[in-house]
Amino acid sequence: MTPDSLHEPAFDRDRLIAWMAENGVDHVTHDHPAVFRVEEGLELKADLPGAHTKNLFLKDHKGRLWLISARQDTVIDLKQAAGAMGSSRLSFGNERLMEEMLGVRPGSVTALGLINDVDHRVTFVLDQRLWEADVVNFHPLTNTATTALDQAAFRRFMALMDRQPIVLDFEALGDG
Repeated sequence: MTPDSLHEPAFDRDRLIAWMAENGVDHVTHDHPAVFRVEEGLELKADLPGAHTKNLFLKDHKGRLWLISARQDTVIDLKQAAGAMGSSRLSFGNERLMEEMLGVRPGSVTALGLINDVDHRVTFVLDQRLWEADVVNFHPLTNTATTALDQAAFRRFMALMDRQPIVLDFEALGDG
C-alpha cells in the first residue's frame, strides 16, 4: 500500500494518481498553472467545486511534526491551535524536512503527502469544516494541479494510510 521506505522511491504525482486508481480512491485531478499561495489560486479554484485547502507543515519545540489541513479561508492562530493539538510553540518545518516527510516542496504541501510518511512521523490535524465537506481539494504532491475527492474517497485514502486525523474546529478556537 505504501512504499517501502528503504527500497522504493517516494510517491510523486503520477504514482499517487495511479495508486489512488488502483486502490479505489475516486478522484478528479485538474491541471493548472503553479500556485504558491492560497490567494494566487482563488480564480482557478472558483471553477472547481468543493472545499479548497491550505496546508501547514509544522514542527514543535519537542521536534514533533504536524500537518494542518484547513479550508482556505480559515484563520489559524498557531498558539491556540498548539494548545488544542496537545503541543506548544509551533513553527514552520523547513524545506528539507518537508521533502523528506511528505515528498513535497513549499507551495505543494498537501494531506495527500501523508502517503510518503510511511513511518507516521507527522501528526495530521484536520479542520472540522473539511471533515464535513462533501468534496475536498488538495494538490496531488505538486502545485500545478488540484485533486478533488468526495468525502468517502478522502476517508478511504485516510484509512488506507492508517491515519485518523485530529479534527479541530478552528473557527471555534478563534472565538476562544
